[in-house]
Amino acid sequence: MRIASLLPSATDIVCALGLGDELVGVSHECDYPPEVVDRLPQLNRSALPPNLTSAQIDVAVADLMRRGESVYLLEEKLLAELKPDLLITQALCDVCAVSFDEVCRISARLPGDPQVVSLQPANLEGILADILTVAEAAHCLERGERLVAELRARLERVVETVPGRPRPRVFALEWLDPPFAAGHWVPEMIALAGGEEVLGRPGKKSFRVKWEEIIAAQPEVILLIPCGYSPATIEPEFSALPKPPGWESIPAVRSGRIYPLDANSYFSRPGPRVVEGVEQLAALFNLEA
Repeated sequence: MRIASLLPSATDIVCALGLGDELVGVSHECDYPPEVVDRLPQLNRSALPPNLTSAQIDVAVADLMRRGESVYLLEEKLLAELKPDLLITQALCDVCAVSFDEVCRISARLPGDPQVVSLQPANLEGILADILTVAEAAHCLERGERLVAELRARLERVVETVPGRPRPRVFALEWLDPPFAAGHWVPEMIALAGGEEVLGRPGKKSFRVKWEEIIAAQPEVILLIPCGYSPATIEPEFSALPKPPGWESIPAVRSGRIYPLDANSYFSRPGPRVVEGVEQLAALFNLEA
């Protein structure tokens, strides 16, 4: 089977299923596993200029959406040349990848009439279900069932360590400027790891908040997990953001418990590695207890 992946989480899933050799192309944001993605052509590109701050990205994306334009541009000619049998995309967020409607329009013009699989998980259970969906489409359902069973077992081991431990009040910052509270699976990850998300809503979209709301929530731990950032690039931009009066009163600020984490690998991409994200949080919260 010839598989084309248009989002990093799909590439993660395909490779976790042992199908890396069947990938013929990936998205421009796919970076894992490097030994697979580094050899493959990129099937899309960003419509945004490089090196923007989080505030500039927010403005640019909003402007594109107002004009009805996509944040990502699909390389249709290249895709046609690769002749995929299976095309994996998503319908969860037009800001995260090429829009589902655009993929469907282009796939209808491709030779061979490739199967289009759309992933749109709202929570951890949805992520596990998407793994099975990809496995079934790739004709390796039994392999997918084994992988899901392994991931569930790892989550259960984390949950077993939580009872009896203090549950810190946690705020996960999913975008820096303007600030966004985390949604979808992230609050659930925090809960499984033994924390209590104070603003984010499990299973719902992330949403914009005011700095004053974060202050009022008084989190004991703040997680910095903006999509597309590495831990090294998060800290300087976050530190440079102006904070309102009262910011220093937050318990997490007073104690220095503000953590830039690898969102791309373990939090923002709905693939198998979110389980490792839960494990990391459990270790972090246990350290803080």
